[in-house]
Amino acid sequence: MRKLFVSNLMSLDGFFETIDHKLDWFVVDDEFFDYADDMLRSVDLILFGRKTYAHMTAFWPTAPRDRIADQMNGLAKIVFSKKLARADWQNTRLVRDNAADEVARLKQQPGKDMVILGSAMLASSLLEQGLIDEYRIILNPVLLGQGNPLFKDVRHKIALQLSDARSFRSGVNILYYQPQQSDI
Repeated sequence: MRKLFVSNLMSLDGFFETIDHKLDWFVVDDEFFDYADDMLRSVDLILFGRKTYAHMTAFWPTAPRDRIADQMNGLAKIVFSKKLARADWQNTRLVRDNAADEVARLKQQPGKDMVILGSAMLASSLLEQGLIDEYRIILNPVLLGQGNPLFKDVRHKIALQLSDARSFRSGVNILYYQPQQSDI
């Protein structure tokens, strides 16, 4: 069975973006790019919600070619949206139906792991339904004061267990959490 994990950036005060939807606060350096490269090599499918998909398509299809851009553009992608008319990014399929049903079906198929990048609402929904196997929080050494909380759409308590942690020289920490068995 394939594993589904989430990889999300977060400020120390729990936000994934500013109130005005800016993402200019997170630290990207060689260690971060090494993490992103390794993470993308471990998957064969990226999942997005509509808003994150829009952010990604505004950058990656025309980004300068490098190891990350090549992977972002080359990997298979699914965007979950009832509002989008079409998904034009290379190797992208639009799914309008129930995301949980589609993800449960995908997890049963052979292949590498799958990742949700950003897409906090989609990730929270699937986390509550027991479909997320690991949550990677890329904790950035910044306080935003206000913004959109990463777990705003979680509606009930979900106990998580820290399974690993990595620290970068920049002060960024990646925390690897798995839902406790009693909660999934």
